[in-house]
Amino acid sequence: MPARTPPTFDGLLFFPVTAFTPDGAFDPGAYRAHLDARLAAGPAAVFAACGTGEFPALAPAEYERCVSVAVDAAGGRIPVVSGTGYGTALAREYARAAEHAGADALLVLPPYGAEGGQEGLIRHITALATATPLDLILYQRDRTVFAPDTVVRLAELPNVIGFKDGRGDLDLMLRTVHAVRAAGHADFLFFNGMPTAETTQLAYRAIGVPLYSSALFCFAPDLALAFHRAFAKDDRAVLTTLIDVFLRPYVELRSLRPGYAVSLVKAATRAAGHPVGPVRAPLTEPEPEHVRALLGLLERTREALA
Repeated sequence: MPARTPPTFDGLLFFPVTAFTPDGAFDPGAYRAHLDARLAAGPAAVFAACGTGEFPALAPAEYERCVSVAVDAAGGRIPVVSGTGYGTALAREYARAAEHAGADALLVLPPYGAEGGQEGLIRHITALATATPLDLILYQRDRTVFAPDTVVRLAELPNVIGFKDGRGDLDLMLRTVHAVRAAGHADFLFFNGMPTAETTQLAYRAIGVPLYSSALFCFAPDLALAFHRAFAKDDRAVLTTLIDVFLRPYVELRSLRPGYAVSLVKAATRAAGHPVGPVRAPLTEPEPEHVRALLGLLERTREALA
C-alpha cells in the first residue's frame, strides 16, 4: 500500500454554515451556492458539517449529503474535512459516511455524555482511528480536556494528524505542543479553534499554534482575508485596527446570548446575501438589534481599513 499523504492547510481555513430551507430541511442548492462563493476567494480547506456547520443538528443521511456537496464543490482543489462525534459507535458511523462522501479528513468533536477520563479518550480515538482510513484532527472543547501525554500517545497513531483547541487554556496548550514536539512529531498540526479565533490567534501563534478556524470568512471574507494577510506579514497596524474596531466589540456582541457563535454567524451570512436559512434547535435566532449592531461593526471596520 502506498504511503498516505496527509492534507495540507496552507492558508485560511473555511468553516461554512450549513444551509437549511425556511422549514428546516437541508438545502443543498443554497449550501452549494454559499460554498462556491467562498471558494472563489481562495481558502486553503473546507471544514464542512463541523461546529459552525451545526454538526449536532444533522442526521446521518443529511450529514453525508452535506459532506458530498462540499467535496463536489471543492473538486479536489483543496481538502475537505468533516465533523464526527458522539460516542464511539456513532462516531464510526459518521466516519464511514464521510469516507463514502469523499472527505479527506475528520474533525473529531468530543464524545459528549460520557466521562471516561484520559484512558477513555484514548480508547475512543483509537477505535475511531482503526475504523477509518481518514486522517483525524482531535478537538478539545467544552468539558473534554486532553492531557499532554494523551495527545502524545494518540499522535503515534498513523492517521491522527492534528489537534485543535477550543478551550483557550494557553498554559495547557503550550505544554501539549511542547510534549508532542519533544516526542518527535514534527509534522503534527495544531489549530486554534476558539470562537472568533482571530481574536486570540496572535497569542496562539506565540506558543506554536499557527493554524486557526475562521467563521468570519462565512459572512465577511474580505475582513477574514485582510486579517490572514496581516497575520502572515505581522502587519501590526492592520491587525490592531481589526482587533480594536471589529474583533473586540464583535466578541462582546457574540457573548450576549448562548449559541451566538453559530446563530449570529448564520444571520450575518444571510445578511451578506446567502439564503442559508435558520439555525436548528436547540439554537435560536439572534435578536434583530444584535444583527443590526454586527452589520454596523462591519461597515465601520471597512471604513477604517479603506
